[in-house]
Amino acid sequence: MEQPLEKEHWDQIIEPRSKLLDLNFKEIWNYRDLLVLFVKRDFSAAYKQTVLGPLWHFIQPIFTTAMFLFIFRKVANIPTDDIDPIPFYMSGITIWNYFSNCLTATSSTFISNAGIFGKVYFPRLVLPLSTVASNIVKFGIQFLLLLSVLIFYAIRNHHFYFGPSWLLIPVLVIMMAGLGLGLGIIISSLTTKYRDFNVLIGFAVTLLMYATPVAYPLSYLKKKGYGAWVSWNPLSPILEAFRYAVFGKGSIDINGLLYSGTFIIIVVFIGMVIFSKVERTFMDTV
Repeated sequence: MEQPLEKEHWDQIIEPRSKLLDLNFKEIWNYRDLLVLFVKRDFSAAYKQTVLGPLWHFIQPIFTTAMFLFIFRKVANIPTDDIDPIPFYMSGITIWNYFSNCLTATSSTFISNAGIFGKVYFPRLVLPLSTVASNIVKFGIQFLLLLSVLIFYAIRNHHFYFGPSWLLIPVLVIMMAGLGLGLGIIISSLTTKYRDFNVLIGFAVTLLMYATPVAYPLSYLKKKGYGAWVSWNPLSPILEAFRYAVFGKGSIDINGLLYSGTFIIIVVFIGMVIFSKVERTFMDTV
């Protein structure tokens, strides 16, 4: 006599998605170990076959600061709001590098990981989130360099600012991460069909840096009469607030930060919608 078949039990059921925005954040949390693994992979893969390894994160801001010091300070003679030029430039470079790294790395999510996506299932959003997380490590390294410079100038000038405004730094970093993630996944979704975006992203990021007060204070442009145009850049209030948080000089633009925060929420939402739609069919076009 045949034994009755036992009812099959599945740990996970993968079903087609039909909603416009169908993101299962609980599922992403369940794959947090995979996210950590991707973070380790990104960090080790970047330096496994390099001579200097993480030291490149010190070299890049040092050389960029030297270039800014020569061009914007010596040649153009642009003031730095009563802040020593080297810490001024390095503070802008530190927070800018985090945004640009998140944006450029996230914008190639689909193309760079097409091989993984085609072989195994996991929440696709894990990969761009891991990119944002791995760049936090790089930001931490460069922030240590900035802190070392601040300590050097504190010994030299017998003054070191450390106040409540430093509590803003994590908030501003999260805002930069959100903007880099939102814009990155929008571009990543578009590059599955239009590869031109992948070519233009590096050029666009460079242009955007000069439209953001990285190497100059926003107050300088306002005196020239065209600072209002740069103020529309959602990165500008964040970068100015970061300098205020670090140096305690000037003032913080609350309305500007609210504008940036609203812009980030909208961009992240649009990015999630497009990402959720594209991930269903991108293997046919990538």
